[in-house]
Amino acid sequence: MLGFVRTDNEALVAYLGDPQRTVAAYWELLRRKDGALEAIRDGLSHRNAAVREGCCRLLDHLVDTGSMERLITMVEDPDARVRIAAFHALACDRCKGDTCAPGADRVLAPALDHLAGDPDPQVRLRAVELAGKFVHTDARALAALEAARTEDPSPAVRKKAGWYTPGGTIHRRTAPRPLR
Repeated sequence: MLGFVRTDNEALVAYLGDPQRTVAAYWELLRRKDGALEAIRDGLSHRNAAVREGCCRLLDHLVDTGSMERLITMVEDPDARVRIAAFHALACDRCKGDTCAPGADRVLAPALDHLAGDPDPQVRLRAVELAGKFVHTDARALAALEAARTEDPSPAVRKKAGWYTPGGTIHRRTAPRPLR
C-alpha cells in the first residue's frame, strides 16, 4: 500500500517530514479521518517542523474539539511555516464548517500578538484572517486591523488588513445583516 514499508498512522505522520513521501502520506491520513486523529495530534510535538506543519494542515480538515487546544498552541511554534498552517487552520471555516470554530476568547489574543509583532509577514497575513473573523464583534480586532492597515511594514499585510476594516470588501461582505 502506497509503496511504504510501514503504513500505520504513526509512520504516515513521520513521512510528512519526507519530501518524497509527504503528499501520499498526507492524502492517506486525510482518507483515514478520525482513525488517524490521535497520531496526527501526537505529530504536533514531532521534532521535525515539516511534520508539525503537515499535522496542522491535516487538522484544518479534521479538527475536533479534542484537538483544538493543541492546534491553538501551535501558533507559538518556533517555525514560521507551522505558525502559518496553525493560523490558517484556526481561521478557515471552509473545510470544517462551524462545528469547531474557536471563539474570540481562545484565539483572538494570540492572533493580535502575532499581528503586532511576528517577524514573518506570512504569519501576520494569517493572523489578519483570524482577527478578521471577529472584526464585527470585538473592538480589539478592529483596532488591530486598522493599525496593521496603516502601519505594517509589509504591503501585503496592509492590503489584506484593509479588506477586513470598514470600507473593505470582506468587511462589507461579512457585516451582520439587520433583521427584517
